[in-house]
Amino acid sequence: MSSASSSSVNLSSLSFAWPDGTTVFDGLDVSFGPGRTGLVGVNGSGKSTLLKLMAGELAPADGTVKVMGDVGHLPQNVTLDTALRVDRALGIAEQRAALHAIEAGDVSERHFETVGDDWDVEERALATLGELGLGHIGLDRTVGEVSGGESVLLRLAALLLRRPDVLLLDEPTNNLDLYARRRLHQAVAAWPGVLVVVSHDRELLDLVDQIAELRAGEVAWYGGNFSAYEEALSVEQEAAERMVRAAEADVRKQKRELSDAQIKLARRKRYGQKMYDSKREPKIVMGARKRAAQESAGKHRIMHEERLAEAKERLDDAVDAVRDEDEIRVDLPYTAVPPGRQVLTLENLAMAYGARIEGILDLRGPERIALVGRNGAGKTTLLRTVAGELAPVEGSATAHVPLRFLPQRLDVLDDELTVAQNVARFAPGATNNRVRARLARFLFRGARADQRAATLSGGERFRAALAALMLAEPAPQLLLLDEPTNNLDLASVRQLTSALDSYEGALLVASHDLPFLESIGITRWLLMADGELREIAPEEVG
Repeated sequence: MSSASSSSVNLSSLSFAWPDGTTVFDGLDVSFGPGRTGLVGVNGSGKSTLLKLMAGELAPADGTVKVMGDVGHLPQNVTLDTALRVDRALGIAEQRAALHAIEAGDVSERHFETVGDDWDVEERALATLGELGLGHIGLDRTVGEVSGGESVLLRLAALLLRRPDVLLLDEPTNNLDLYARRRLHQAVAAWPGVLVVVSHDRELLDLVDQIAELRAGEVAWYGGNFSAYEEALSVEQEAAERMVRAAEADVRKQKRELSDAQIKLARRKRYGQKMYDSKREPKIVMGARKRAAQESAGKHRIMHEERLAEAKERLDDAVDAVRDEDEIRVDLPYTAVPPGRQVLTLENLAMAYGARIEGILDLRGPERIALVGRNGAGKTTLLRTVAGELAPVEGSATAHVPLRFLPQRLDVLDDELTVAQNVARFAPGATNNRVRARLARFLFRGARADQRAATLSGGERFRAALAALMLAEPAPQLLLLDEPTNNLDLASVRQLTSALDSYEGALLVASHDLPFLESIGITRWLLMADGELREIAPEEVG
C-alpha cells in the first residue's frame, strides 16, 4: 500500500464511446488527489462510467488512466451471491481458515504464507462490521440472511478491510436506511486517502473537501462541500444571466445600426441616381463617384452585418452558460382530494413476510405521509399490499380513491414503447396532441417524447414513469412512492419535488431521504419497526 498522501488517479486525453457510437468523453484530462471529492452532474453525464474507467473495469478508446496505489470500487448496483458466507464476501475467508488451522496446531508453511502479517484480520473484520452497524451479523452467516442495505454495507466493509489507497463510491446510500446512512457518513468522514463519491445524498456531499462537476464531457472544480458549490453556482448563474441580458441588448443595438446603414445606403443610391439622371457632371465623373459611394456603403453594411453576427454569437455563448434547470410545472386539478375525505383504510392487516398493523389506520384528505424504518422492516411490502400486488394474509387494505404505485424498479414502463406511447397506455381516452402537450410539461418536448423507454437515462426514466402515473385516467388521488429519489441526480430530485407541489391528492412515500421528505411537506410520519406500524413525531425520525 502506498502512502495516502502520494496516491492519485490521473486521466490524460481520455476518450470513451459506447458500442452504439455515443461519445461520453473526448480528450478528457482530470486528476483526483488526496482528500474527499464529490463527483456531481446530471443523469447520463457519465459519472458512473468515469468511476468504472478509473477502476479499470472499462477500457478507454484512447488516452491513459494512471493510478498511484490500490483502487477499491463500490458500484451502484451491488449484487452478492446469497449463498456466500460473510467472511468470503469480506475477502478474508482464506486468511481466517489459515489462522484457525494454525490455532488448531497445523504449522504448515502455506498457512503462515496465507496469513502474512495480518494476524488480527478477524478482529479487524469484526471491528469494521461493528463500526458500520453490522456487528450482529457474524462472519459465519450467509449473505442471503442480510437485507439489501446491509449487503451494500458489507461490500463497503470488504473495501475498508482491504484499505485501498483510492476509494470510489457510486451512489453508496441507495437502499440504506437512516441508521446505515449515518454509519456510511462516518466512514467517509474518516477516510484518509483518495476518495471520489458519486451521490445525490446532500448530507454525504456536505462531508467532501471539493466538488468536481461533470458537464458536457468536461470537469469543473469547486472548492468546499456541496453547499459551497451551490452558492458558487448561484453566483455563476446570476453573472451568466446578466451576460445574456447584456448580449441581448447588444444584438438589438447592432440590428438597429444595420437597419440605419441599409437606410443610408438606399438614400445614397437614390441621390446618386438623381444626380446621374440630371447629368450635372460629366458621365465618367458621376460613374466613378457612384461606384465609390456604393463601395463605401457596401463596406459599411458588411461591417454592421459582421458586428451583428458577432453579437449573436456572444448571445449564443451567454445562453449556453446559463443552465437549463427546467422544473416540472403541471396542472393536475382532478387529483384533488377534499379535506376529511376517506382515502385509505388499513384494518387488522397482516402481510406477507410477517409485518402487521393492529386495529384501524385511516388516511384522510390530501395527507402526505412518510413511511420510514430500517431496511427489511416491511415498508415495500406494505406499499405493494395497498397497491394490490400482494394479497393480505389477514385483515384488509381498502383504497377509497383511484391510486397508482411507483415502485423502486420503475417497471411500469414498457421498454419497447416510446415515452408518448407509454403515457397513452395509462390514459387511453386522451388524444395524441393532449398526451404530447402534457408530456412537454414533464420536460419531454418534441422528439424527446418519441424516445423508446429502453434508451432513457435513470432520471429520464423516472420522469417518464412519474408522468405516466400522474397523467393516468382516472386521475390518481393517492400516489404510493417507494424510495423515489434512488438513482436520481439532485436536479431530478428538484424536478420531482416541483411535480409533487402540483399534485393535490394524498401521498404515501417510503424513503430514507430526509431532506427530500422535508421538502414535500410531509404531514404525518409512520415508523415501521419490529413488524408493526406506529405514528411518530418528526423529531423521532433517524
